Amino acid sequence: MVSFNVFTNDTVTARPPMTQVKLSSKYQIVIPEDVRDALGLKPGQAMQVMALDGHVVAVPVRPLSEAFGMFPGIDTTLERDDEDRV
Repeated sequence: MVSFNVFTNDTVTARPPMTQVKLSSKYQIVIPEDVRDALGLKPGQAMQVMALDGHVVAVPVRPLSEAFGMFPGIDTTLERDDEDRV
C-alpha cells in the first residue's frame, strides 16, 4: 500500500492509502476488506458500475430508507407549482 499527498495552495491534503487489485479472467475484482468495512458492504449487495473519465466507478446501491435524515436542517417549505403535478 502506498499513500500519496496532494499539495494544493501550499497545503497538504492526505489521500487514503490505496490497495492494488487484479482483474480476473472473468473480469471480476475483489474489494479489499478495509474498503468493504469502511463502506459497510455486504455479500450480494447491488452496485452501480460506470465508466467515468477513464475510471471504473462502483457505487453501492442503498435503500431509500437510508436517505431519511441525510440533509438535516434543509428548508422543505418551498412552494411548488401545481401545474406540473398530475
